[in-house]
Amino acid sequence: MWKKVISFVIAWLIIPAGSLLAQDFAWEELSRGNLKAQVVLVNPEDNSIIFAGAAGSIMKSEDAGKSWRRVLSIRGGLNNINALVFASSGLNVIYAGTDNGLYRSRDLGERWERVFRGKNNKESQCAAVLVTPYAVFVGTRAGLFISNDSCRTWRKENGEIKNSAIFNIDFNPRLSKVIYLAAACGIFKSLDSGGSWKRVFVGYLKEDNQPEDADIGKTDEQTGLSDIHFVKAGMNDVNCVYFSGAKGVYKSLDQGETWSKLGEYGLLDHDVRMLCLSVDSVIFGLSRSGVFLYQDGRWKEISFDLDSGRLNYIALDDKGDIYAAGEKGIFKTSRKNPYAISGQVMCQELLKYEPKIADVQKAAIEYAEVSPEKITQWRRRAAKKALLPQVNIGLDRNSTDLWHWETGSSTKNEDDILRHGQDSIDWDVGLSWDLSDLIWNEAQTSIDVRSKLMDKLRHLNISTIAI
Repeated sequence: MWKKVISFVIAWLIIPAGSLLAQDFAWEELSRGNLKAQVVLVNPEDNSIIFAGAAGSIMKSEDAGKSWRRVLSIRGGLNNINALVFASSGLNVIYAGTDNGLYRSRDLGERWERVFRGKNNKESQCAAVLVTPYAVFVGTRAGLFISNDSCRTWRKENGEIKNSAIFNIDFNPRLSKVIYLAAACGIFKSLDSGGSWKRVFVGYLKEDNQPEDADIGKTDEQTGLSDIHFVKAGMNDVNCVYFSGAKGVYKSLDQGETWSKLGEYGLLDHDVRMLCLSVDSVIFGLSRSGVFLYQDGRWKEISFDLDSGRLNYIALDDKGDIYAAGEKGIFKTSRKNPYAISGQVMCQELLKYEPKIADVQKAAIEYAEVSPEKITQWRRRAAKKALLPQVNIGLDRNSTDLWHWETGSSTKNEDDILRHGQDSIDWDVGLSWDLSDLIWNEAQTSIDVRSKLMDKLRHLNISTIAI
């Protein structure tokens, strides 16, 4: 019971924070009805050119997703599009890894040719593609294939990798001969552009003071399932590499020789299926529950407002925009808003135009400072104002409707006559000084000034005087 209550409280605390963050990531739908997107690729030199893969076809947009057209159709039951990559030699050459082999286009996706097909269905299922200046790598459900002659001939890696399912392959262009590979049986590294391979990770690292988990690192030889999903080479540090799996995300700073686990705080689902790195080394992770970014030691979901169904793929362009492919199409959001990345950055942006504390203190002192010169000015102004009197003139007409008899008078004529009352007019003049506004100089006393003032008033022939 208590566990349910605690979980409920935590959920209510997390949801408002996530909602505030999600406001900074407004997702825009780009696919225009092209649903069940499996992969997306953005031209880094022209972000208006976007490729998307769905079951049986590759779509192309040349106007940032406003319109789409099919450039490749794949028939048959095995027709998933698993990977889309540009060749290192130029952005006109594109490779597509499908369940029916490897396809290549030399004219930015207009015409395609199949350049690899395995001996069986598993070898034909190309799940990962990497193109370096020295070789083309294709990871299949039944091992790794390498071509050193622009896809004319292929050789299979028969070392420790053997027939393991390959999930993805990556490298840092600044160190192009060092290749990283995520397979069902572990993480591998090659220092000679695929000539030889070394397994650098077999199972997950156990936490300090915790027993070894018997299920960690296990694989299913029949289905190719594994706890390891994805490997990603660092962008700015050639020695940095990441991999993700069912237990979270791990990082190495020595080309995979040693690993440490990233924090899990904020990560709703520890099973991270895919990773992306921005040019400023911000990590983006894709799980079944959404898209997350990792910064300041925690994960933050940025897909609260994203109604895409199950997500299959995420990608970044050179501007830092994020693309997500899912069951309900292709979506895009932007990282241009700096508040979305860090609470510290948010505070800095909000306060950068605010005055410093020293400036506020200086302004307050200048505003409240009372110098002798200011006091003298105030006294003079108040004294001048007090010497000017306020004159009030009142005029009132009184009338009566009473009738009365003039009787009993021996001195008046016309006695015993009914008369109507006459109107009367009352008036007065008032002259006043507001002595409260009069600030006396230090050299004068209030008694002397009041005496002089009263002497002055006595010479005025006014009916009402108010002081």
